[in-house]
Amino acid sequence: MSSEILLRFGLAIVIIGLGLFAYWLINQRLLIRARNNILTLFGKYPNKPVLVYFTTPDCVPCRTVQRPAIERVSDLLGEKLEVIEINAYEQPDLAKTWGVMSVPTTFVLDANGDARYVNNGVARAEKLLEQIQTL
Repeated sequence: MSSEILLRFGLAIVIIGLGLFAYWLINQRLLIRARNNILTLFGKYPNKPVLVYFTTPDCVPCRTVQRPAIERVSDLLGEKLEVIEINAYEQPDLAKTWGVMSVPTTFVLDANGDARYVNNGVARAEKLLEQIQTL
């Protein structure tokens, strides 16, 4: 009986580990795609952190949670941060190029234009601030 429980526990740990590894791999792939497509957003690097925010007009979490979080971060950092909002409906090729599969998706770029973080789904203001401050 106890060996069966240990086996099931071990399998659960392996499955969770594989899921986390797959999530990490997907995020690494998105960061590489973003790094390769930085110049699709601007001709030269802005020499400050950039928050790239993919959204759609009918995305409720985008309007009710993500946009207020981004506005809060933008208000706190002011001119030290550039925010680029991209409507994935109006620019589907750009969303595809960046590997965006769902909205909201945010990318945090450093001052050199390197994509450092990707957030699939809602990212709270505290998380965004923490990511920006580590750059």
